Amino acid sequence: MTKSTIKVRFAPSPTGYLHLGSARTALFNWLYARHTNGKLILRIEDTDKIRSKKEFLDEILDDLKWLGIDWDEKPIFQSKRTSIYKKYASQLLDKRLAYKEGDAIIFKVEKSRNIKLRDIVHGEIDFNTDEIKDQVLIKSDGFPAYNFACAVDDYEMGITHVIRGADHISNTPKQLLFYEALGLNPPKFAHMPLMMGKDGAKLSKRHGAVAIVEYKKEGFLPEALSNYLILLGWSPGKNREIIGLKEAIKLFKIEGLGNVQARFDVDKLRWINGEYIKNKDTKVLTNLLEDRVAKNANRNYLEKVVDLYKTRFRTLDEFTTLTRAFFTDSFPVDTEAREKLEKYLKDDKTKKALAGFKADLEKLENFNEKNIEKICRDVAEKHKVKPAAIIHSTRVAISGKTVGAGLFEMMELLGKKKVLERLEKHL
Repeated sequence: MTKSTIKVRFAPSPTGYLHLGSARTALFNWLYARHTNGKLILRIEDTDKIRSKKEFLDEILDDLKWLGIDWDEKPIFQSKRTSIYKKYASQLLDKRLAYKEGDAIIFKVEKSRNIKLRDIVHGEIDFNTDEIKDQVLIKSDGFPAYNFACAVDDYEMGITHVIRGADHISNTPKQLLFYEALGLNPPKFAHMPLMMGKDGAKLSKRHGAVAIVEYKKEGFLPEALSNYLILLGWSPGKNREIIGLKEAIKLFKIEGLGNVQARFDVDKLRWINGEYIKNKDTKVLTNLLEDRVAKNANRNYLEKVVDLYKTRFRTLDEFTTLTRAFFTDSFPVDTEAREKLEKYLKDDKTKKALAGFKADLEKLENFNEKNIEKICRDVAEKHKVKPAAIIHSTRVAISGKTVGAGLFEMMELLGKKKVLERLEKHL
Protein backbone atom coordinates (compact mmCIF):
# COMPACT_ATOMS: atom_id res chain seq x y z
CA MET A 1 0.00 0.00 0.00
CA THR A 2 1.38 3.39 -0.94
CA LYS A 3 1.00 6.41 1.28
CA SER A 4 -1.23 8.16 -1.23
CA THR A 5 -3.93 5.45 -0.89
CA ILE A 6 -4.49 6.04 2.83
CA LYS A 7 -7.95 7.36 3.61
CA VAL A 8 -9.37 8.14 7.04
CA ARG A 9 -12.59 9.68 8.23
CA PHE A 10 -14.05 11.72 11.04
CA ALA A 11 -17.74 11.05 11.65
CA PRO A 12 -19.42 13.57 13.98
CA SER A 13 -23.08 13.37 14.91
CA PRO A 14 -24.82 16.79 14.81
CA THR A 15 -26.81 16.09 17.98
CA GLY A 16 -24.64 18.35 20.16
CA TYR A 17 -21.52 20.50 20.16
CA LEU A 18 -18.04 19.18 19.37
CA HIS A 19 -16.63 17.51 22.48
CA LEU A 20 -12.95 17.62 23.47
CA GLY A 21 -12.65 13.86 22.95
CA SER A 22 -14.16 14.04 19.47
CA ALA A 23 -11.89 16.97 18.58
CA ARG A 24 -8.86 14.89 19.61
CA THR A 25 -10.09 12.02 17.38
CA ALA A 26 -10.48 14.45 14.47
CA LEU A 27 -6.97 15.80 15.04
CA PHE A 28 -5.32 12.37 14.98
CA ASN A 29 -7.19 11.38 11.82
CA TRP A 30 -6.17 14.67 10.21
CA LEU A 31 -2.52 14.29 11.27
CA TYR A 32 -2.35 10.78 9.83
CA ALA A 33 -3.95 11.86 6.55
CA ARG A 34 -1.61 14.83 6.14
CA HIS A 35 1.50 12.88 7.24
CA THR A 36 0.85 10.18 4.63
CA ASN A 37 -0.40 12.52 1.89
CA GLY A 38 -3.69 10.68 2.23
CA LYS A 39 -7.24 11.99 2.59
CA LEU A 40 -9.51 12.90 5.47
CA ILE A 41 -13.21 12.52 4.70
CA LEU A 42 -15.96 14.06 6.80
CA ARG A 43 -19.01 11.87 7.32
CA ILE A 44 -22.02 13.40 9.05
CA GLU A 45 -23.89 10.73 11.01
CA ASP A 46 -27.27 12.43 11.03
CA THR A 47 -29.70 9.50 11.01
CA ASP A 48 -31.19 10.62 14.33
CA LYS A 49 -33.70 12.97 12.73
CA ILE A 50 -35.13 14.23 16.03
CA ARG A 51 -31.86 15.24 17.72
CA SER A 52 -29.79 16.21 14.65
CA LYS A 53 -29.76 19.98 14.19
CA LYS A 54 -28.16 22.29 11.62
CA GLU A 55 -26.95 24.67 14.34
CA PHE A 56 -24.88 21.85 15.87
CA LEU A 57 -23.45 20.88 12.49
CA ASP A 58 -22.52 24.48 11.66
CA GLU A 59 -20.73 24.84 15.00
CA ILE A 60 -18.92 21.51 14.61
CA LEU A 61 -17.60 22.53 11.17
CA ASP A 62 -16.58 25.96 12.49
CA ASP A 63 -14.81 24.37 15.46
CA LEU A 64 -12.86 21.97 13.22
CA LYS A 65 -11.71 24.83 11.01
CA TRP A 66 -10.86 26.90 14.09
CA LEU A 67 -8.64 24.09 15.38
CA GLY A 68 -6.78 24.02 12.05
CA ILE A 69 -8.46 20.91 10.63
CA ASP A 70 -9.46 20.81 6.98
CA TRP A 71 -10.89 17.92 5.00
CA ASP A 72 -10.90 16.54 1.48
CA GLU A 73 -14.02 16.21 -0.68
CA LYS A 74 -17.51 17.32 0.27
CA PRO A 75 -18.92 15.98 3.56
CA ILE A 76 -21.08 12.86 3.22
CA PHE A 77 -24.47 12.79 4.97
CA GLN A 78 -25.81 9.43 6.11
CA SER A 79 -29.39 10.69 5.99
CA LYS A 80 -29.06 10.93 2.19
CA ARG A 81 -27.74 7.37 1.75
CA THR A 82 -30.64 5.20 2.96
CA SER A 83 -30.99 3.48 -0.42
CA ILE A 84 -27.35 2.31 -0.22
CA TYR A 85 -27.83 0.77 3.22
CA LYS A 86 -31.04 -0.97 2.11
CA LYS A 87 -29.20 -2.40 -0.91
CA TYR A 88 -26.56 -4.03 1.29
CA ALA A 89 -29.18 -5.22 3.79
CA SER A 90 -31.10 -6.84 0.91
CA GLN A 91 -27.94 -8.76 -0.05
CA LEU A 92 -27.80 -10.23 3.43
CA LEU A 93 -31.50 -11.11 3.24
CA ASP A 94 -30.89 -12.86 -0.08
CA LYS A 95 -28.02 -14.83 1.50
CA ARG A 96 -30.35 -15.72 4.38
CA LEU A 97 -27.91 -14.15 6.80
CA ALA A 98 -30.59 -11.68 7.91
CA TYR A 99 -34.32 -11.79 8.53
CA LYS A 100 -37.22 -9.34 8.64
CA GLU A 101 -39.04 -8.42 11.78
CA GLY A 102 -41.89 -6.15 10.76
CA ASP A 103 -40.31 -3.31 8.76
CA ALA A 104 -36.91 -3.89 10.38
CA ILE A 105 -34.10 -6.07 8.97
CA ILE A 106 -32.05 -8.05 11.53
CA PHE A 107 -28.67 -9.75 11.06
CA LYS A 108 -28.33 -13.29 12.45
CA VAL A 109 -25.19 -13.58 14.60
CA GLU A 110 -23.68 -17.06 14.45
CA LYS A 111 -22.96 -18.22 18.00
CA SER A 112 -19.81 -19.74 19.56
CA ARG A 113 -17.43 -18.10 17.14
CA ASN A 114 -14.17 -16.36 17.97
CA ILE A 115 -13.44 -13.04 16.25
CA LYS A 116 -9.91 -11.62 16.29
CA LEU A 117 -9.20 -7.91 15.94
CA ARG A 118 -5.64 -6.79 15.29
CA ASP A 119 -5.69 -3.28 16.67
CA ILE A 120 -2.83 -0.87 15.91
CA VAL A 121 -2.93 0.54 19.45
CA HIS A 122 -3.96 -2.45 21.59
CA GLY A 123 -2.63 -5.39 19.64
CA GLU A 124 -4.75 -8.53 19.24
CA ILE A 125 -8.20 -8.51 20.87
CA ASP A 126 -10.47 -11.59 20.98
CA PHE A 127 -14.28 -11.51 20.98
CA ASN A 128 -16.79 -14.35 21.31
CA THR A 129 -20.04 -14.09 19.38
CA ASP A 130 -21.95 -15.60 22.32
CA GLU A 131 -21.71 -12.10 23.79
CA ILE A 132 -23.22 -10.46 20.69
CA LYS A 133 -26.96 -10.52 20.08
CA ASP A 134 -28.57 -10.38 16.64
CA GLN A 135 -27.89 -6.96 15.11
CA VAL A 136 -30.36 -4.51 13.64
CA LEU A 137 -29.35 -3.51 10.09
CA ILE A 138 -32.32 -1.35 9.09
CA LYS A 139 -34.64 0.03 11.76
CA SER A 140 -38.42 0.05 11.36
CA ASP A 141 -38.28 3.75 10.41
CA GLY A 142 -36.17 2.89 7.35
CA PHE A 143 -32.92 4.33 8.71
CA PRO A 144 -29.84 2.18 9.28
CA ALA A 145 -28.54 1.14 12.69
CA TYR A 146 -25.22 2.75 13.64
CA ASN A 147 -22.89 -0.24 13.24
CA PHE A 148 -24.28 -1.32 9.87
CA ALA A 149 -24.18 2.19 8.38
CA CYS A 150 -20.66 2.59 9.72
CA ALA A 151 -19.39 -0.60 8.06
CA VAL A 152 -21.14 0.11 4.75
CA ASP A 153 -19.91 3.70 4.62
CA ASP A 154 -16.31 2.84 5.51
CA TYR A 155 -16.28 0.36 2.61
CA GLU A 156 -18.09 2.62 0.14
CA MET A 157 -15.83 5.56 1.02
CA GLY A 158 -12.66 3.49 0.64
CA ILE A 159 -11.57 4.06 4.24
CA THR A 160 -8.26 2.28 4.90
CA HIS A 161 -7.80 3.14 8.57
CA VAL A 162 -10.40 3.79 11.26
CA ILE A 163 -8.92 5.86 14.10
CA ARG A 164 -11.40 6.33 16.91
CA GLY A 165 -11.94 6.14 20.67
CA ALA A 166 -11.65 2.94 22.67
CA ASP A 167 -15.37 3.18 23.50
CA HIS A 168 -15.91 1.82 19.97
CA ILE A 169 -13.94 -1.41 20.54
CA SER A 170 -17.15 -3.26 21.40
CA ASN A 171 -18.67 -2.10 18.07
CA THR A 172 -15.80 -3.43 15.99
CA PRO A 173 -16.59 -7.21 16.12
CA LYS A 174 -20.15 -6.45 15.00
CA GLN A 175 -18.82 -4.46 12.07
CA LEU A 176 -16.31 -7.22 11.23
CA LEU A 177 -19.21 -9.68 11.03
CA PHE A 178 -20.92 -7.43 8.48
CA TYR A 179 -17.75 -7.16 6.38
CA GLU A 180 -17.37 -10.93 6.40
CA ALA A 181 -21.00 -11.58 5.53
CA LEU A 182 -20.86 -9.11 2.63
CA GLY A 183 -17.51 -10.45 1.39
CA LEU A 184 -15.75 -7.11 1.94
CA ASN A 185 -12.26 -6.34 3.23
CA PRO A 186 -12.35 -4.38 6.51
CA PRO A 187 -10.13 -1.36 7.18
CA LYS A 188 -7.38 -1.37 9.80
CA PHE A 189 -8.41 -0.19 13.26
CA ALA A 190 -6.70 2.00 15.85
CA HIS A 191 -8.69 2.57 19.04
CA MET A 192 -7.31 5.37 21.20
CA PRO A 193 -7.75 5.22 24.99
CA LEU A 194 -10.50 7.53 26.18
CA MET A 195 -9.78 10.99 27.53
CA MET A 196 -10.37 11.09 31.27
CA GLY A 197 -10.50 13.87 33.84
CA LYS A 198 -7.47 14.77 35.95
CA ASP A 199 -8.82 12.50 38.71
CA GLY A 200 -9.06 9.50 36.39
CA ALA A 201 -12.87 9.62 36.14
CA LYS A 202 -14.76 9.96 32.86
CA LEU A 203 -14.36 13.50 31.52
CA SER A 204 -17.42 15.58 32.43
CA LYS A 205 -18.44 19.16 33.16
CA ARG A 206 -17.18 18.90 36.72
CA HIS A 207 -13.66 18.79 35.25
CA GLY A 208 -14.34 22.02 33.35
CA ALA A 209 -15.85 22.76 29.95
CA VAL A 210 -16.12 19.76 27.63
CA ALA A 211 -17.25 21.48 24.41
CA ILE A 212 -14.78 23.22 22.09
CA VAL A 213 -17.11 26.21 21.72
CA GLU A 214 -16.73 26.96 25.44
CA TYR A 215 -12.94 27.11 25.15
CA LYS A 216 -13.27 29.47 22.20
CA LYS A 217 -15.48 31.79 24.25
CA GLU A 218 -13.13 31.69 27.23
CA GLY A 219 -10.25 32.88 25.10
CA PHE A 220 -8.08 29.85 24.42
CA LEU A 221 -6.06 30.01 21.21
CA PRO A 222 -6.81 27.28 18.63
CA GLU A 223 -3.14 26.41 18.17
CA ALA A 224 -2.75 25.93 21.94
CA LEU A 225 -5.81 23.71 22.27
CA SER A 226 -4.76 21.62 19.25
CA ASN A 227 -1.25 21.34 20.68
CA TYR A 228 -2.56 20.08 24.02
CA LEU A 229 -5.05 17.60 22.53
CA ILE A 230 -2.29 16.10 20.39
CA LEU A 231 -0.22 15.42 23.53
CA LEU A 232 -3.10 13.38 25.00
CA GLY A 233 -2.22 10.09 23.35
CA TRP A 234 0.91 10.89 21.34
CA SER A 235 4.31 12.45 21.99
CA PRO A 236 6.69 14.24 19.62
CA GLY A 237 9.56 12.91 21.75
CA LYS A 238 12.31 14.57 23.83
CA ASN A 239 9.70 15.56 26.46
CA ARG A 240 8.50 18.37 24.19
CA GLU A 241 5.24 20.02 25.13
CA ILE A 242 4.99 22.85 22.60
CA ILE A 243 4.54 21.72 19.01
CA GLY A 244 2.74 23.35 16.10
CA LEU A 245 0.52 21.45 13.68
CA LYS A 246 2.96 21.72 10.76
CA GLU A 247 5.74 20.06 12.71
CA ALA A 248 3.36 17.51 14.22
CA ILE A 249 2.39 16.41 10.69
CA LYS A 250 6.03 15.64 9.89
CA LEU A 251 6.61 13.66 13.09
CA PHE A 252 3.29 11.86 13.49
CA LYS A 253 3.16 8.08 13.16
CA ILE A 254 0.01 6.09 13.85
CA GLU A 255 2.10 3.41 15.56
CA GLY A 256 3.10 6.04 18.11
CA LEU A 257 -0.42 6.34 19.55
CA GLY A 258 -0.28 5.38 23.22
CA ASN A 259 -2.49 2.78 24.90
CA VAL A 260 -2.60 4.55 28.28
CA GLN A 261 -5.66 6.58 29.22
CA ALA A 262 -5.04 10.29 28.66
CA ARG A 263 -5.95 12.67 31.47
CA PHE A 264 -7.23 16.11 30.61
CA ASP A 265 -5.72 18.76 32.89
CA VAL A 266 -7.11 22.25 32.32
CA ASP A 267 -4.21 23.77 34.27
CA LYS A 268 -1.76 22.22 31.81
CA LEU A 269 -3.85 23.55 28.93
CA ARG A 270 -3.81 27.02 30.51
CA TRP A 271 -0.01 26.87 30.77
CA ILE A 272 0.34 25.89 27.11
CA ASN A 273 -2.10 28.64 26.12
CA GLY A 274 -0.03 31.12 28.10
CA GLU A 275 3.10 30.03 26.24
CA TYR A 276 1.41 30.68 22.89
CA ILE A 277 0.08 34.04 24.09
CA LYS A 278 3.44 35.38 25.27
CA ASN A 279 5.12 34.31 22.02
CA LYS A 280 2.43 35.80 19.78
CA ASP A 281 3.03 39.09 17.97
CA THR A 282 1.54 41.94 20.01
CA LYS A 283 -0.41 43.38 17.06
CA VAL A 284 -1.94 39.97 16.26
CA LEU A 285 -2.79 39.42 19.92
CA THR A 286 -4.35 42.88 20.11
CA ASN A 287 -6.60 41.99 17.15
CA LEU A 288 -7.90 39.02 19.15
CA LEU A 289 -8.52 41.17 22.21
CA GLU A 290 -10.11 44.24 20.64
CA ASP A 291 -13.70 43.06 20.99
CA ARG A 292 -13.14 42.03 24.62
CA VAL A 293 -12.18 45.46 25.98
CA ALA A 294 -13.82 48.89 25.99
CA LYS A 295 -15.02 49.70 22.48
CA ASN A 296 -13.61 53.21 22.58
CA ALA A 297 -10.12 52.04 23.61
CA ASN A 298 -7.34 53.71 21.62
CA ARG A 299 -5.57 51.11 19.47
CA ASN A 300 -2.05 52.31 20.26
CA TYR A 301 -2.85 52.41 23.97
CA LEU A 302 -4.39 48.91 23.82
CA GLU A 303 -1.27 47.53 22.15
CA LYS A 304 0.87 48.95 24.95
CA VAL A 305 -1.34 47.33 27.60
CA VAL A 306 -1.22 44.00 25.73
CA ASP A 307 2.56 44.19 25.44
CA LEU A 308 2.87 44.98 29.14
CA TYR A 309 0.69 42.02 30.18
CA LYS A 310 1.27 39.35 27.51
CA THR A 311 3.47 37.26 29.83
CA ARG A 312 0.89 37.45 32.62
CA PHE A 313 -2.40 36.15 31.22
CA ARG A 314 -3.22 32.64 30.06
CA THR A 315 -6.56 33.17 28.36
CA LEU A 316 -8.04 36.17 26.54
CA ASP A 317 -10.74 36.39 29.20
CA GLU A 318 -8.05 36.64 31.85
CA PHE A 319 -6.60 39.68 30.11
CA THR A 320 -9.83 41.61 30.52
CA THR A 321 -9.95 40.74 34.23
CA LEU A 322 -6.31 41.64 34.87
CA THR A 323 -6.36 44.92 32.95
CA ARG A 324 -9.80 46.37 33.68
CA ALA A 325 -8.28 49.32 35.54
CA PHE A 326 -6.62 50.48 32.29
CA PHE A 327 -9.96 50.96 30.56
CA THR A 328 -12.37 52.16 33.25
CA ASP A 329 -12.38 53.92 36.60
CA SER A 330 -15.08 51.60 37.92
CA PHE A 331 -12.82 48.64 38.53
CA PRO A 332 -13.39 46.33 41.52
CA VAL A 333 -10.92 46.19 44.40
CA ASP A 334 -10.05 42.61 45.39
CA THR A 335 -10.82 41.73 49.00
CA GLU A 336 -7.18 40.83 49.65
CA ALA A 337 -6.06 44.08 48.06
CA ARG A 338 -8.49 46.17 50.14
CA GLU A 339 -7.31 44.51 53.34
CA LYS A 340 -3.66 45.09 52.41
CA LEU A 341 -4.29 48.79 51.65
CA GLU A 342 -6.16 49.31 54.93
CA LYS A 343 -3.29 47.66 56.79
CA TYR A 344 -0.72 50.00 55.24
CA LEU A 345 -2.83 53.11 55.81
CA LYS A 346 -3.13 52.32 59.53
CA ASP A 347 0.62 52.89 59.84
CA ASP A 348 1.29 56.64 60.19
CA LYS A 349 4.78 56.44 58.67
CA THR A 350 3.48 54.63 55.59
CA LYS A 351 0.52 57.00 55.26
CA LYS A 352 2.84 60.04 55.36
CA ALA A 353 5.19 58.36 52.87
CA LEU A 354 2.30 57.77 50.46
CA ALA A 355 1.18 61.37 50.80
CA GLY A 356 4.77 62.47 50.10
CA PHE A 357 4.95 60.13 47.10
CA LYS A 358 1.77 61.65 45.66
CA ALA A 359 3.02 65.21 46.30
CA ASP A 360 6.32 64.56 44.53
CA LEU A 361 4.53 62.89 41.60
CA GLU A 362 2.44 66.04 41.16
CA LYS A 363 5.64 68.02 40.60
CA LEU A 364 7.11 65.49 38.17
CA GLU A 365 7.19 66.79 34.61
CA ASN A 366 8.56 63.76 32.77
CA PHE A 367 6.17 61.08 34.07
CA ASN A 368 8.06 57.95 33.02
CA GLU A 369 8.88 54.63 34.66
CA LYS A 370 12.47 55.56 35.59
CA ASN A 371 11.60 58.88 37.21
CA ILE A 372 8.60 57.42 39.08
CA GLU A 373 10.77 54.66 40.56
CA LYS A 374 13.41 57.16 41.70
CA ILE A 375 10.80 59.26 43.51
CA CYS A 376 9.38 56.12 45.16
CA ARG A 377 12.76 55.04 46.54
CA ASP A 378 13.74 58.55 47.59
CA VAL A 379 10.46 59.02 49.50
CA ALA A 380 10.80 55.61 51.15
CA GLU A 381 14.29 56.49 52.36
CA LYS A 382 13.18 59.91 53.57
CA HIS A 383 10.28 58.50 55.63
CA LYS A 384 12.22 55.42 56.80
CA VAL A 385 9.77 52.90 55.27
CA LYS A 386 10.36 50.02 52.90
CA PRO A 387 9.73 50.83 49.20
CA ALA A 388 7.43 47.78 49.15
CA ALA A 389 4.97 49.56 51.42
CA ILE A 390 4.60 52.40 48.90
CA ILE A 391 4.62 50.05 45.90
CA HIS A 392 1.93 47.68 47.24
CA SER A 393 -0.34 50.45 48.44
CA THR A 394 -0.06 52.34 45.16
CA ARG A 395 -0.73 49.20 43.11
CA VAL A 396 -3.98 48.57 44.98
CA ALA A 397 -5.01 52.22 44.66
CA ILE A 398 -4.51 52.41 40.91
CA SER A 399 -5.56 48.87 39.87
CA GLY A 400 -7.52 47.24 42.70
CA LYS A 401 -5.14 44.27 42.66
CA THR A 402 -2.15 42.98 44.59
CA VAL A 403 -0.44 41.59 41.47
CA GLY A 404 0.12 42.76 37.92
CA ALA A 405 2.78 44.15 35.65
CA GLY A 406 5.63 46.27 37.00
CA LEU A 407 4.07 49.11 39.00
CA PHE A 408 6.15 51.92 37.53
CA GLU A 409 5.44 50.73 33.97
CA MET A 410 1.73 50.60 34.83
CA MET A 411 1.83 54.15 36.20
CA GLU A 412 3.57 55.52 33.12
CA LEU A 413 1.00 53.85 30.85
CA LEU A 414 -2.00 55.03 32.90
CA GLY A 415 -0.63 58.57 32.87
CA LYS A 416 -0.05 61.19 35.55
CA LYS A 417 -3.61 62.55 35.73
CA LYS A 418 -5.22 59.13 36.21
CA VAL A 419 -2.64 57.97 38.76
CA LEU A 420 -3.01 61.11 40.89
CA GLU A 421 -6.81 60.92 40.79
CA ARG A 422 -6.77 57.33 42.04
CA LEU A 423 -4.20 57.99 44.73
CA GLU A 424 -6.30 60.93 45.93
CA LYS A 425 -9.42 58.76 46.06
CA HIS A 426 -7.82 56.05 48.18
CA LEU A 427 -5.53 58.11 50.37
